Amino acid sequence: MEASCAIKMENITKRFGKVIANHAIDLELREGEILSLLGENGSGKTTLMNMLAGIYYPDEGQIYVHGKPVTIASPKDAFDNHIGMIHQHFKLVDVFTATENIVLGLEGEGKLDLKKAGERVAEICQRYGFDIHPDQKIYDMSVSQKQTVEIIKVLYRGADILILDEPTAVLTPQETDKLFQIMRNMKADGKSLIIITHKLHEVLEVSDRVAVLRKGEYIGDVLTKDADQQSLTDMMVGRSVTLDIDRPLPVDPKPRLEIRNLTVYDELGVKRLDDVSFTANSGEILGIAGVAGSGQKELLESIAGLYPISNGSITFHDPASGQDKNLVGLDPMDIKRAGVAMAFVPEDRLGMGLVGSMGMTGNMMLRSWRDGKGLFVNRKKPEQLANDIWKELEVVTPSTAFPVRRMSGGNVQKVLVGREIAQDPAVLMTAYAVRGLDINTSYTIYNLLTREKMKGIAVIYVGEDLDVLLELCDRLVVLCGGQVSGVVDARTITKEEVGLLMTQHRKEGGAHA
Repeated sequence: MEASCAIKMENITKRFGKVIANHAIDLELREGEILSLLGENGSGKTTLMNMLAGIYYPDEGQIYVHGKPVTIASPKDAFDNHIGMIHQHFKLVDVFTATENIVLGLEGEGKLDLKKAGERVAEICQRYGFDIHPDQKIYDMSVSQKQTVEIIKVLYRGADILILDEPTAVLTPQETDKLFQIMRNMKADGKSLIIITHKLHEVLEVSDRVAVLRKGEYIGDVLTKDADQQSLTDMMVGRSVTLDIDRPLPVDPKPRLEIRNLTVYDELGVKRLDDVSFTANSGEILGIAGVAGSGQKELLESIAGLYPISNGSITFHDPASGQDKNLVGLDPMDIKRAGVAMAFVPEDRLGMGLVGSMGMTGNMMLRSWRDGKGLFVNRKKPEQLANDIWKELEVVTPSTAFPVRRMSGGNVQKVLVGREIAQDPAVLMTAYAVRGLDINTSYTIYNLLTREKMKGIAVIYVGEDLDVLLELCDRLVVLCGGQVSGVVDARTITKEEVGLLMTQHRKEGGAHA
């Protein structure tokens, strides 16, 4: 056993019933390195890391930490071995301060000294370059600051091996750069890091080595300096894949959906959208950019008739009749009755988009059950559609009757996107359509959206990957704190300029382009 190995996983196998999530995997993390873990959806990346974090226990195999065989049967065992995992979804108490969240659940002797704990938090912040105040409340923090608290939490507990699951999913380019610098600082301090991500340009920028999983098996590793996006994708997929997003110029764009002075409040009376105005044209992809929680979700749900509107207008310019229709005050069924063909891929896949207990065919029928005669529902069309989506998007499922809640997140997303695109809409709205999808499937979705655009459909795309937004979209609406800080040409603006707009309110000019 080499002393330079921080972690060695040997012959690790994990099964869930008949499904083999990981099969005989050998993986090494060296001391003082940043290792990227890559793979398509369902390749077993998170399952493998959850065994290091003590969330799952391997059915076969042995884990070594710094050369010694260990048993990791719980998160406490992981911390005892100085391993900490920062998950995609934060586990923080909003009304507590950073320090209170960091020490929450720690066993201490006698009374907890918050002042002393705060001093230690401040010391960790200074050491690695974290931008956080120990006494700051979670509800006053940006997404990147909340993530910072999660990282400090594992460092406070003594972790020298850190696993970060999709850490940049909701960060601006500037925040991502800052996180990468912190990761380099931790590496320089002797920490070992594993990063799970789908963003290949980030893999190449921050990691020393890349390990690739495919269908639950370990394919191999490569030094980052010897790799590029194309070679890594081919390793992940097992064949050559085209990594180009085709962006033809919009053909004869005409206003299809006009949003003017839209203001909405949530159920607690908090203003979510403030005087938002823009136009979505036919035959173009209009991107909506912004840090998480800037009003993207509320914007799409307001247009779809799912969110109450306090002020403003939403006008649909009907290409069939040439008439204008105001959608404010209409629910989704009213919008359909008004002859507005609108498709919506919501952020909440199973809560709002699909019924988890149904299979693909049943979920297709949700869109067409009214087409049946009397008591009889037409199953033929939904069954055909389910089979088409199954083949075209390569949905991993035993059958079209298999409950969607038992599919992986990426496959659930394929079912939802496929169903909505198949409705032949005049307006297609997607919220994080490729979230959790591997690079191969993501490019399939991008090309499907471009195909819809070329049919003259107005596509509104909310995404979190700025590189993709700038490569796929024709124009961008940038939101900051529920306000439009700019409507810009996606072909000419830089990533850094968009990143600045995402973090600053701008009321003068440019907002109604």
